[in-house]
Amino acid sequence: MLFRQKIFAILICLFLIILIFELVRRKKLREEYSWLWIMTAVIIALLVLGYDALVLITKLIGAVLPTTTLFILAILFLMVISLHFCVKLSVLTEKVIKLTQELAILKLDILQPKN
Repeated sequence: MLFRQKIFAILICLFLIILIFELVRRKKLREEYSWLWIMTAVIIALLVLGYDALVLITKLIGAVLPTTTLFILAILFLMVISLHFCVKLSVLTEKVIKLTQELAILKLDILQPKN
């Protein structure tokens, strides 16, 4: 990997970490998700700095180029994130349904006072 490419990748990782901290500070991103993005930036930086490890992983999975390995890892990461958000969305949907039902019961109690 060229020196310029390494510098560029490290700068992107640093920018991502700073952006994540700023989003958490402004309460645009919750802390529970920030660790995931910070770890992603750190792993990318480690793969850039330890390019030999990326080449080793490439050989272990049988890929031809290290960029292919990066794309595979990125796709796996996106799949895990999507699955996580699907689970969260399902839980929140159930909570909304339950809250809606409880609200309807409370409104019915208010509109129809007991004698």
